[in-house]
Amino acid sequence: MTDLYEQIKGDRGTIESFLGKIPGYKGYKEKEMRREADKLLREALARRLEEQWRRLPDIQKQFLSSGQIQWLDDIEGVTMKLQTFIDRLKTASYGYAGFFDAVRVKEDELDQLYNFDMALDASVDEIAATVDTLSTAAMSKEGVAEAISAFNNAATQANEAFKRRVDVITGTGNI
Repeated sequence: MTDLYEQIKGDRGTIESFLGKIPGYKGYKEKEMRREADKLLREALARRLEEQWRRLPDIQKQFLSSGQIQWLDDIEGVTMKLQTFIDRLKTASYGYAGFFDAVRVKEDELDQLYNFDMALDASVDEIAATVDTLSTAAMSKEGVAEAISAFNNAATQANEAFKRRVDVITGTGNI
């Protein structure tokens, strides 16, 4: 993944560069750019995961047409875990904290949040690999239990990792 924050920062126009010289505005704008970069990153990760999710009905049809219906419930359960992870990515907090909120989100915490979300890229790659393996297992009728288990583990680990995101926002945990 490219560093979206640096890209957004580099795309600022002349007027924004001028406004950046106004006291207080620069810090405000930096935070907004960090939030925007994190939002764009999570949206990109969610789109990549949705590509994998859209492959699953065809894989399930492969299992069904080859008489391997015993695996369909297991695949459906993991598919729901994947959907949960996608939904979490799409709806997660952008690191906003209101003026009177008990938790203040500072720039370094926003950077940690962005880095945390960047690290989720590896989870997306792992899930994609397990969906590939599942597809191969459906066609070959070999290693199905292992493929489903690997897919389940990848989806479970991704969801567990994402639960720790709130710790990054509140400053009670690290990546």
